[in-house]
Amino acid sequence: MNSGDEGLSKPVWKGHSPVWEDRWARFSQGLIQGGISAAKHDFFRNWVRKFFAFIRPRKFDQATQEDVAYYLTSLVGEGKKGWQVNQASQALELFYREVVPQTWAQRDWPKTPEVDASGEMSARPAPLNRPPVSGERIEALKLRTDQGELDAHRQGLVQAAEVRLRTERYAYRTEQTYLEWIRRFLVFAGDVGRSDFNTVQLEDYLDYLTLVRRVSASTQNQALNAVLFFFKAVLDCQVGVLEGVARAPASRRLPVVLTKSEVAQLFGEMDGVGLLMAQLMYGAGLRVMECMRLRVQDIDFGNGYIVVREGKGNKDRRAPLPKVVVSRLQEHLREVEVRWKKDREQGVEGVFLPDALSLKYPKAEKEWGWFWLFPSEQLSDDPWTGKIRRHHVGAGGVQQLVKRAATRAGLVKPVSPHTLRHSFATHLLESGSDIRTVQELLGHADVSTTMIYTHVLNKPGVAVKSPLDL
Repeated sequence: MNSGDEGLSKPVWKGHSPVWEDRWARFSQGLIQGGISAAKHDFFRNWVRKFFAFIRPRKFDQATQEDVAYYLTSLVGEGKKGWQVNQASQALELFYREVVPQTWAQRDWPKTPEVDASGEMSARPAPLNRPPVSGERIEALKLRTDQGELDAHRQGLVQAAEVRLRTERYAYRTEQTYLEWIRRFLVFAGDVGRSDFNTVQLEDYLDYLTLVRRVSASTQNQALNAVLFFFKAVLDCQVGVLEGVARAPASRRLPVVLTKSEVAQLFGEMDGVGLLMAQLMYGAGLRVMECMRLRVQDIDFGNGYIVVREGKGNKDRRAPLPKVVVSRLQEHLREVEVRWKKDREQGVEGVFLPDALSLKYPKAEKEWGWFWLFPSEQLSDDPWTGKIRRHHVGAGGVQQLVKRAATRAGLVKPVSPHTLRHSFATHLLESGSDIRTVQELLGHADVSTTMIYTHVLNKPGVAVKSPLDL
């Protein structure tokens, strides 16, 4: 059975009011008069039903000729066969000319793309531009929400997305973010059947996020990425239908950068392990989670570098180990080793290992080299296995430490741990490091990302040193 014919074993008019039963009866009579066999009547009704879902939240009698044209175009984008699109057009033409007559339907009916001899579309039309956002549309969106509970069926769709995310090896934080956006989207879409999802619901949700919730462009694009994953991985939607979904233009803002004296002021208000983590983020250009996820074996004192494993984009890289922190870091490792030994004595489960290494090397999770450089004070549940084990410290606590230290230091700039990474890159360029070297140290895939720091001249050929050592 073709994709456009799924879920039609039962007549779609069951359970409708007498008015709708009469409409579907007249629809069937029109199909018979048009020479359509009774075995195909459910298929024709299904195209009309899908069109109703397509124009939601407007009612069926509020449809326009442009809506029909856009709907037929979307079917092409979904990869429907030429005969399916023609069938949908024929069904809607009968409904709006005979069953629920509309003035616009009596004029020229929207043309469907031509079909070649093989039955495939000879050419796919360009997606139509959606009508401009009106005050009426905004008010309609305000009546909807993405907060609420999901029924068992839609919760099953979220669980299916979770399985696909883990199968495709997405990071745990990305997995949780995507699942939350997918859950919100399903709440917003309402009672929509699995086969009825299309880009109209997605575009409605993006408009809702922008016009009602007023989220930033980056947040809207994050939601779009999550829902696109859901469409492709769970609903098995053709990529073509998703290509026309516009992304919000990302804001290009200059990073907040501290001067060297401001960095010194900030560090002057910190002490202990918090100071050590801040020094590593600034001295090696680490992202906050890259610092939190460091393991004992990632510190190479002999060669003077830090190995950053599974950074952004699942890439490894090396970062300079500031000489200033070496003695304090060695002292910290002796303190951490005491905790590691107590965990072994108390039979605590080993630490989490990536990529199923615990299966390949069963003893590795309890070895000293794999222990966290900054372990948490408390034991916690492993979300992947359910085991009680020791995880690394959380990013939230480190962010609060840095912000409070900035307040005590009297810094008026909005300071966060990532500000230290921005300062690392800027101070390297100020000291004469070339842009390509800074790109590699930061782990940027494209030098255009690093170019944002070129508000100072770069001088190629200068040996790289940690700005903390200057």
